[in-house]
Formats: sequence, structure tokens, C-alpha cells
Amino acid sequence: MNAREEILRRVRRGLADIRTADPADEPVPWVYGRPTALDDVPGQFVDRVRDYKARVERVATAGEVPAQLVAVLADAGVTSVVVPPGLDDGWRQGLAAAGLTVRVDDPPVSKADLNEIGAVVTAASVGIAETGTIVLSHGPAEGRRALSLLPDVHACVVRVDQIVSDVPEAITRLRPAVDAGRPLTWISGGSATSDIELARVEGVHGPRTLLVIVVG
Repeated sequence: MNAREEILRRVRRGLADIRTADPADEPVPWVYGRPTALDDVPGQFVDRVRDYKARVERVATAGEVPAQLVAVLADAGVTSVVVPPGLDDGWRQGLAAAGLTVRVDDPPVSKADLNEIGAVVTAASVGIAETGTIVLSHGPAEGRRALSLLPDVHACVVRVDQIVSDVPEAITRLRPAVDAGRPLTWISGGSATSDIELARVEGVHGPRTLLVIVVG
């Protein structure tokens, strides 16, 4: 299927429920926060995250996460990691057993030390299929914001049941964290910016490398 055929397919799907001569008069049965119909929510999430030059690996079960974390971190040349205190004990033990130096952010690791550590490993709160965005709400398994901003590599684990269709659905899920006063970090690929000459520079505002493991 070429780009033209894909665009026409989406237009036809979008017009499938139009029954009047003037589509502008057709009521739209949309409610904020309700899922948007997508063919494959996890699949679209993976495709969009990869579009941002992030590495994405999929595993079937949570038991496969430690080995996959070790593999992607080894490929990135990482030898030391920092983890939030609430990260899954099995993941942390798997990293240590593989020979990685693991530091738990309890008590908080200094900013100078965070800058020297190779990677941070966190869980996530929400993944958004439409935009390829991962949202951290900085609960116990995601840690404070500095953890996901200072190390050069961020390895993030996202469960399939955390992946939603679009931003309004994500906002609905994140409401409890907002009500609790926790910050949100929205991640769409590794950190990058461009100057006035459009020269891309990576790692300016956060990790230059994003590694994502989708579970389920």
C-alpha cells in the first residue's frame, strides 16, 4: 500500500458513519478521554517511538524484562545504571547479576554522580500510540525527574496495558498523579534540538539515547 492509498483508506474509515449530505451537520459521538479507534494500539505505539530514533524491543512476559534490559544496555555500551527505589526487584537483581554497577536512588544520588552514570532504568505511567510519547508521572518506579534527565541513556519499560490511543485518553489516566501534585515528564524519543541552521544536536535537554521495552 502506497501513501496515497493509505490516506484514502483513512478518509474512507473516517467517513464510514456519515449519513447526511452535509458532513458538517453530522453529530460527532466523541467524548474526551474515551479511546480513539485504532487498528493496533501497541503496534502503532512501537512504530511511532521508532520514528523518533528510539530502540524498541518487545517481550511477551515481565519475566523476560531483566534479560532484555541487560541486552539493550550492553549494546549501548552501558556499565553503570541508576534505578528508582520502587523499581521491580527482579529487574534490579537481573542488572546486578549481569555485572552492571547498580545504584539505587535512596538516598538521592548527587547530580554530579548522576551525570557520570551510564543509564537510568525506569518504569512508565502511560504510552501514547498516536504520538509515540511516553509519560512518566514520577511514582516510586519512575523516580524523581533528575533521574530521567541527567544520565545519557534512558531505558524505559512500558506495559501494553499502559498504552492508550491518544493524548486525551492519556490525560484521563494521568489525572490521579496530577491531583496528587506530581510532575509529568513527556518523552518523545531521545533529547534533541536544532539550531537556526537546522543542525541536529542530541542530548542537550536529557538522555540522547532512549531504549524502550514493551511488555505484553
